[in-house]
Amino acid sequence: MGVSTSSPEKGISLVTVDVPPVNALPVSGWFALADAVRAAGRDPQVRCVVLAAEGRGFNAGVDIKELQAQGPGALVGANRGCFEAFAAVYECEVPVVAAVRGFCLGGGVGLVGNADVIVASEDAVFGLPELDRGALGAATHLARLVPQHLMRALYFTSRTVTAAELHAHGSVWRVVPRAEVDAAALELAREIAAKDGELLRLAKAAINGIDPVDVRRSYRFEQGFTYEASVSGVADRVRDGFGKEGA
Repeated sequence: MGVSTSSPEKGISLVTVDVPPVNALPVSGWFALADAVRAAGRDPQVRCVVLAAEGRGFNAGVDIKELQAQGPGALVGANRGCFEAFAAVYECEVPVVAAVRGFCLGGGVGLVGNADVIVASEDAVFGLPELDRGALGAATHLARLVPQHLMRALYFTSRTVTAAELHAHGSVWRVVPRAEVDAAALELAREIAAKDGELLRLAKAAINGIDPVDVRRSYRFEQGFTYEASVSGVADRVRDGFGKEGA
């Protein structure tokens, strides 16, 4: 369990997250994920990275129980860990294919929003329930998946959007039955990995260089408001009521 790396085929590195019960990552998990993705991208033999997860869903964001138990220190750690993990996916020297099944929430959107391509299961849902959980952030990454006004509606309501809906917007490459997600992601990774490795790395750097939004700076700006919500007591008030009747 945790974060593991394997090589299912030549030129492909598979980074898998397995943190039961819902892949809500503690601070150490975010840093471990960042390290694994960066290491895979630096490997000269790797031409494509597949980011996947075991269990019920792809990712449920940060470990709220850790935040509640450890206070401000854990929040700072989670902010830094998420920042590093999201940046590692975006800056990976080779293309990253996200293989998403089930829920992809909070930090999960940060990961897939920075990935190069998304393959998702028919039951996959994406969303930022941050306002329901006393947090903010990852609107930067949701905005890479849906149009601006839909992003705002999803963010303010904490609603989710389906893989089929994202496919209609062009941000999900393929939607397949749950059991076929890994195979579909590997099929695409295989096609990418067949290209010249040096040229792929140049292409990734070139595409990142023409992005209209600096995702690192944009997300870091958002994180300042997450911290403000915490020190003002708003975050604790919302978290304490999360999941309770009438909240």
